[in-house]
Amino acid sequence: MSQSLTLLLLGAALMALLTQFWSRRFSFRAQSPDNYSAEGPAFDITRTLNGPMDAEGMIFDFRGRMTSRFTARFNANWQGANGKMTEAFQYSTGRSQNREWTMHVGNDGTFRATAPDIIGEAKGIQSGATVRMTYRIKLPQEAGGHVLDVTDWMYLVENGTVLNKSEFRKFGIKVAELIATFRKAAA
Repeated sequence: MSQSLTLLLLGAALMALLTQFWSRRFSFRAQSPDNYSAEGPAFDITRTLNGPMDAEGMIFDFRGRMTSRFTARFNANWQGANGKMTEAFQYSTGRSQNREWTMHVGNDGTFRATAPDIIGEAKGIQSGATVRMTYRIKLPQEAGGHVLDVTDWMYLVENGTVLNKSEFRKFGIKVAELIATFRKAAA
């Protein structure tokens, strides 16, 4: 192997390591629930995500360009630590999508959730005014059928609105972002 090719491969490997380091230490994924344990109103999913809620949001591609807008109606009901939440999305393209989550909250603020398009279990933690949830999702065939790693952060603000930011990654590379708001539906 020539010296130039060796240097090129070494440089590419170094850049990959630096990118991973930067992503884990200085980016959206670097947030920790501990960063928010004392901030704002307490985010208790059994109260905050309970009853009918309205949502609006946008999806951005890996370049940061908006690719889709949506509105949604959520409805969550809890029986103690166990809950179900339905989501009905209506996209600007006219496409609709429904999902039903089954959730269980532990005594330590952690929770688990499942849904038909989630691979395995979603795992989450409530901390201060935030909730972080991580999971793997299989996109519908019309969206490519890809399996993506998702990190959701939800932030509760004083008026009860929830701000949501999600990152979608494949092979560790960010491929999409979602920004949304949730709030109690008008009576």
